[in-house]
Amino acid sequence: MSKKITGESGLEIIETPEALAGQINKAEVFFLKNRKVLYGVGGAILVAILAFAGYRFYIDGQEGTAQNALASVVYDFEADSLQKALNGSGGNEGLLSIADSYKGTDASNLANFYAGVALLKQGKFDDAISHLQSFSSSDLLIHARAQSLIGDAYLEKNQPAEAISYYQKAADYEKNEYFTPVYLMKLAIAQEKAGKPADASASYKRVIDEFPLSSEVVNAKKYMGLLEGQVGK
Repeated sequence: MSKKITGESGLEIIETPEALAGQINKAEVFFLKNRKVLYGVGGAILVAILAFAGYRFYIDGQEGTAQNALASVVYDFEADSLQKALNGSGGNEGLLSIADSYKGTDASNLANFYAGVALLKQGKFDDAISHLQSFSSSDLLIHARAQSLIGDAYLEKNQPAEAISYYQKAADYEKNEYFTPVYLMKLAIAQEKAGKPADASASYKRVIDEFPLSSEVVNAKKYMGLLEGQVGK
């Protein structure tokens, strides 16, 4: 018999060549009995690995092309040439094409953000919402900004309930003294439009209490005062 030592973990430690050979023999028998299943599982894993590697290779290859296309069109966006930015010009792809043609790349993701802003400025609110909802970012400020812009689009569509939801997300996401008060003011306005004066008053109060040095405090106090009669104060 082979000698086995049981460690603190409770696992048996094989210490002789004969015992090790016995374990290998057991593994071979198991493999022979189950080789069809193992081949199938192994093949599936290999296919998944190759597919992922191929996808990453494809995306990495696309990224450079997409980034170059985006760099060209951003100039039109910054110059407020929104139609050119969205649809492209002079042989350059536009934001809509970049967002759609290079899905999975960082450039496509960012193109969705720019396209959402441009479409919002053009009054194409549903399209703006669609592109902004397709955008994601780990950048704390940009993420909240995108949520606020979706709120803007819904408010322009006279859907204050939906706007409230997105303004709330923007205001509560990684608070900061520069932008959070702005999102809270937008939230309060949407709450007023939705016929919720008490909620609006509470949002104005948050600006006053949590961000006393903000430039939004003066308006927050004024609008909160106008709501006093409606909330029974």
